[in-house]
Amino acid sequence: MANPHSETRRQDETTCALVFSGGGARGAYEAGAVRYLVEELPKRLGWTPRFDVVCGTSVGAIHACYMAATAHMDESRGAKLVDFWARMRLEEVLPLSPGDMLRWPGRLLGLRRLAEKMRKGNAPERLYGLFDTRALEQLVVEAIPWRSLHTNIQQGLVNSVCVSATQLSTGRSVNFIETNEKSLPPWTRDATLLPKKTRLRPTHALASAAIPLLFPAVRVARSYYADGGLRLNTPLAPALRLGAERVLVIALRQNMAAVQQKVLATHRMWDYASPAYLFGKVLNSILLDHLETDLARMQVLNEIIDDGETAWGKDFLPRVNDVAIAKRGQAFRRIHEIVLRPSEDLGQLAGSILRNMPEEKQRSPLLKLAARSVDDDERPAESDLLSYLLFDGEFSVSLAELGFRDAQACEEQLCEFFTGGPS
Repeated sequence: MANPHSETRRQDETTCALVFSGGGARGAYEAGAVRYLVEELPKRLGWTPRFDVVCGTSVGAIHACYMAATAHMDESRGAKLVDFWARMRLEEVLPLSPGDMLRWPGRLLGLRRLAEKMRKGNAPERLYGLFDTRALEQLVVEAIPWRSLHTNIQQGLVNSVCVSATQLSTGRSVNFIETNEKSLPPWTRDATLLPKKTRLRPTHALASAAIPLLFPAVRVARSYYADGGLRLNTPLAPALRLGAERVLVIALRQNMAAVQQKVLATHRMWDYASPAYLFGKVLNSILLDHLETDLARMQVLNEIIDDGETAWGKDFLPRVNDVAIAKRGQAFRRIHEIVLRPSEDLGQLAGSILRNMPEEKQRSPLLKLAARSVDDDERPAESDLLSYLLFDGEFSVSLAELGFRDAQACEEQLCEFFTGGPS
């Protein structure tokens, strides 16, 4: 369907990338931000922004595939993505009964039997996880028009799509890339970040979204993969390697530099008696976000280029790149970035929503378990663990609205970003 906001394009010829972070059910925030980008921002710009490169990890991998697969559609694709999240019901997406919880120890003890079967050549499609994710996987398969993804890349509506997953056997971050280029550009020297040119399928996105221990690891070819966030929760590096000069990142955590850690630690001290609280914090640590480090390195490189041009003139960068291309096959360049972040703590938002749920709506044993950690009205409601697992419209709608508002609050910066102005 043709886009009513004129053609899909960008103001200049720089390569623009959209990067999605990982975070389970927190991904509804990204859906809200996407709705603003494809539905409201074009009204201000007068045209629809184009993303040449789309990268994602975990739930962000699903969104990256969705954006590429719907690149030919009009602005309604933003509302459809939000609706996909709003229709979720936890008891359907992650069915869990008291009996299932009682069987968890047995499943853990049964890992040895699974290993014996695998040694005999019986490799299953999925490896052990506490939750049955078949319903969630089916939703993902049905929500994304996978054939259109390949067509849109072939026709150049999107140049490259990258999905990052963690290979269990090696611990490396494998970046599955479908591109219209004949070959991949020179990659990073980091041996733990491996590029792999492929034709993307649902299994790649599902493997990237397999939260360790909670969701089953997914087999792709002969290897098993888990959540890409274990190594690369915000895949900024692949976007740069794929040629991005402007990068829009949608993050799923607040900027910790702006959070008063001392105050929060004081308020949370008594929470450490809760296993759910502790597991949520451990999950935060496991899915460690290296975004700040990557951004800092990128900004240092920008400063070196600026300082070099000040000291030696405008031919500084071309002369350096003559050497860089000869030695490494890739030039240095300035990178302009903008990062959309939650303006609220998503763990606290999940806890607040859980606390305000009518008792009859606490349908799942998972919700009942989480409710025990937020039943004290004298302390802030917080549930980091639940914020990763609450695949339910009760949470998703609020998250999507927050993502939309936060993107809207950055409208001026976004307009400058897409029109080639300062980032």
